[in-house]
Amino acid sequence: MTSLRSSRNHDWRKRLESSYRIVHLTARIAIRSSGLIAPLPSMAYNSAVHFFALPGMPPNCRHTNSCHTEKQPCQRSMTRTLSCTGLHVSRHSLFVVLILIAAGVAVNAVDEPQGRNANSSAPAQTGAPQPTYVGRDVCKECHQENYELHGHHGHATTFRPADAPEVASKFAGKSFDAGEPFGTYTYHADEQGLFARIPDKFGDQPFRFQYALGHKSITLLSLLPDAKDGTVALDHRVSWIDGVKQLGKTPGQGDSELEGAADLFGNRHRGFVMQRCVYCHTTTGEIVGQKVVNLTPNVNCEKCHGPGSEHVRQARASKTPPPFSVGRDDWDHESEIQLCGDCHRLPKDIDRKQLRQYPDSLIRFQPVGLLRSKCFVQSDGALKCTTCHSPHKTIFEVSKVEHEQNCLGCHQESSPEHVACPVSPKQDCIECHMPGIALDGLGTSFHDHWIRVREEE
Repeated sequence: MTSLRSSRNHDWRKRLESSYRIVHLTARIAIRSSGLIAPLPSMAYNSAVHFFALPGMPPNCRHTNSCHTEKQPCQRSMTRTLSCTGLHVSRHSLFVVLILIAAGVAVNAVDEPQGRNANSSAPAQTGAPQPTYVGRDVCKECHQENYELHGHHGHATTFRPADAPEVASKFAGKSFDAGEPFGTYTYHADEQGLFARIPDKFGDQPFRFQYALGHKSITLLSLLPDAKDGTVALDHRVSWIDGVKQLGKTPGQGDSELEGAADLFGNRHRGFVMQRCVYCHTTTGEIVGQKVVNLTPNVNCEKCHGPGSEHVRQARASKTPPPFSVGRDDWDHESEIQLCGDCHRLPKDIDRKQLRQYPDSLIRFQPVGLLRSKCFVQSDGALKCTTCHSPHKTIFEVSKVEHEQNCLGCHQESSPEHVACPVSPKQDCIECHMPGIALDGLGTSFHDHWIRVREEE
């Protein structure tokens, strides 16, 4: 019995140590996004283990005044009292770290409500002209190969007018029964745009769509005047689901209360969420009234690298221009996951309940899973998003063997510093440790980026 108890305590120690690393790195990224680049005090991030608690952790302990030892371990909690591991944590310490994390998020939200361009060049000197956007065609002057590769990438077609031929053709001439209370939609396109009707409710009265979001699967968006907020976005109830090559219900829409007739055509988004829909699918763009102004559609070069005018000026004037964006000395794995997570989500963007339900409900938010992975946390910055994903080359042109080589670059049988898989040391890494998980309504699967030895189900 004593041996079993000791083994369990040792297992909890290991899991907590991993959690400490995750919390520390997550907090650094949250704070770093505000410009407050500094490590957290060790006691503070140790006490925040519950912020990113692993599934299966015991519920909160009610023994607030007792200190459990290894001889009498706490079987209920490791949030208020961590003496099972030799650490006693106060709620004051927990409060401090959450304030620090919140401060990073709040400052970022206030200073940059449209999101963060993490890759802009070094801060401009006072009085110096601010760099401006030049467009991807200018980048082509020097970066021909990346320009052509990006043209086939999903980022190249994330935001289009709804009446673009390649979009309208997915809907026009089709119908879809969305059930009550919505009814059956019929679609048609003409020289004035793409429209939907609900004949049983509104006869021939059409509803016009303005924008199409998404590369393969496509969701339609319209901006409407609103007495309360000025503008609301209607996310259409039906999308083109590329995985099954047909129309289907738009995933993620709940049974929200219908505020008016327009709600039969779409789910309402307001304020920050509405602006983020546009922000994350464009290089530049802002909703003003019922239009997107200053629009540079799709996720192009300058979405990630930042406005390029000064870089272009320097490159045209010199064969060896100074480092720009990801070429800077201060660019590292934290900078990269912060940049990708700006739209693909970070833990700070997701509530605690959803985090505890991972991976089923968060499988689409890859940075959240990666941040929980020992491969990432213990890689000393060697593992990044771009280790496997080229920002220029579409993932569909990368072979399974190429992906596995990224794993085997570290996990070699001859390396004493890394663990080689005892089951299949040279192949099938992804199927076992990052399997694709299907999501209802999407007709496709997403790979779980929480890289781990998965328990048999």
